[in-house]
Amino acid sequence: MRMLPVVGLLLLALGVVALAVPTFTYFTTERVADVGFFKIDVSRPHTVVLNPIVGGLAVAAGLVLLLVGRRSSTT
Repeated sequence: MRMLPVVGLLLLALGVVALAVPTFTYFTTERVADVGFFKIDVSRPHTVVLNPIVGGLAVAAGLVLLLVGRRSSTT
């Protein structure tokens, strides 16, 4: 299998996901107090924002790589 179409498909899929889900949140747990048997943990959210311009550029680059890879494999 050629490498260019595979990279194009990967970029296309990641770009569509970035456009469909612009933000996602994950949580980390931190220990804020540890006194003997008494422990306090806090769960803190972290939000990652994906710029729609980056998603659009990834879709466009994926389409270009697919077309270039298809054209080079037919000749």
